[in-house]
Amino acid sequence: MGEEEKGFVIKDKRAFSQDTAEPKPTGEGEEKEEKQKDGEETIKEAAKQKRPSDEIQLPEVNFATFVFSLSSSALFHFGEVPDPTTGVKEKNLAMAKHTIDILGMLEEKTKGNLNRDEDQLLKSILYDLRMRYVKEKQ
Repeated sequence: MGEEEKGFVIKDKRAFSQDTAEPKPTGEGEEKEEKQKDGEETIKEAAKQKRPSDEIQLPEVNFATFVFSLSSSALFHFGEVPDPTTGVKEKNLAMAKHTIDILGMLEEKTKGNLNRDEDQLLKSILYDLRMRYVKEKQ
């Protein structure tokens, strides 16, 4: 038995004590903190970089812009507006009908709660989209 057995060392790198569930004193788990700080700095740097979408001025969010957004979606599915990624116009009448049905449900659920202009806008857009759908189905 001349040889001594060499064991292994276990280092607890948890940020919290197993017994008390309280944070361990500073010095333990520093590697984790450094990695976390590096990650936070990378996120901050990425946020500082300007993207083209940062400069786009978006319209005010209100009922009218919401209805126009849905009608634009329907026009896209009618094939009147090209896909922004491919530039190709594609028809998908099932999706156009689905968007029209959403606008119809919105009309039903908001009955009596819209001002005159909002009500007229929704009715006229729905009428136009429904007529387009009927023409496309023929």
